[in-house]
Amino acid sequence: MTTLQTRSPRLSPETANSPEVFAGVQQITKALYKAGVPRHTLDLVHMRASQINGCSACIAYGTKAAKDTGLATERLVALPGWRESPLYDDAERAALELTEAMTRLADHPDVVTDEIWDRVAEHFDEQALAALVSMIGLTNFFNRVNTTLRVKPIA
Repeated sequence: MTTLQTRSPRLSPETANSPEVFAGVQQITKALYKAGVPRHTLDLVHMRASQINGCSACIAYGTKAAKDTGLATERLVALPGWRESPLYDDAERAALELTEAMTRLADHPDVVTDEIWDRVAEHFDEQALAALVSMIGLTNFFNRVNTTLRVKPIA
């Protein structure tokens, strides 16, 4: 039986990281960061979705990106317990609640309830809401691709 540590990636990095796809994703990411959502909030939703999906490559990337933008390590460490932690403001809590609902689609009969949507809409305008939904969706996309392809975390 192959253990997780010894499993090889399913595609070469050159094939998995198509320059055309990467360029397109960079354009999407740039647009998301310009949409009015604080960078730390986007970092937190990326990390939370990646934690839920168990994507080690995305968690490693998110940890580095968060450090580069000055997000406190204690906030990353406390992220799985965000509901009980005093380290997150109301807007971040709403964004994290939306992240969990969108990431755990099969766990919720109504997926993103009106109550969840209303809470997040209290803190973000329509452009920022669109960016949050897109960031969560993009993160889930990468989580699924990276775990399927067994992409190794960048050291």
